[in-house]
Amino acid sequence: MSTFFKELTVETVEGRPSYHMITNDVKKAVKDSGIRNGICLVQTTHTTCSIYFDEYMHDKNYYGDDYLQVDLNHILQKIIPRQTTENYPYLSPGPEHIAYGMKKTDPNYPAVKWTMLNTDGHLRADLLGSNVSLGIKDAKLLVGSVGQIFFADFDQTRKRERHISITIIGDK
Repeated sequence: MSTFFKELTVETVEGRPSYHMITNDVKKAVKDSGIRNGICLVQTTHTTCSIYFDEYMHDKNYYGDDYLQVDLNHILQKIIPRQTTENYPYLSPGPEHIAYGMKKTDPNYPAVKWTMLNTDGHLRADLLGSNVSLGIKDAKLLVGSVGQIFFADFDQTRKRERHISITIIGDK
């Protein structure tokens, strides 16, 4: 049994959900791992981000989001509206969490209260999940003929650098 690890970095956008198709990066990691049969775990540790598996739809809007992602945004907006001000439409973040967040010292992301108005991003990520696990057979990632792996950042408050972990275990 062998293990292989790789980390990807993506830049996200401000003002709307950010989507990245990462299938080719994951396939390259499978190839680089030398594992012939096993499991590939793709995950993010960012709590407003998701990794999910779906079909690539080819047609895109002016931002470069494919139409299925645009449809997903419309559905999520209906069930989880964007947070536009403190305590509306959500109770989170409360005063204790804001106090905690304001103590953080990250030179890339200064602590500003409005950046904590991302409860919608957390709830959307909760629905889609933080990871996918896919099989590897004969050194090929089992994604079918149309399946793709996507990373989504639902925190719309600011652009960021985000990280994706790929862990591959199996037999060479």
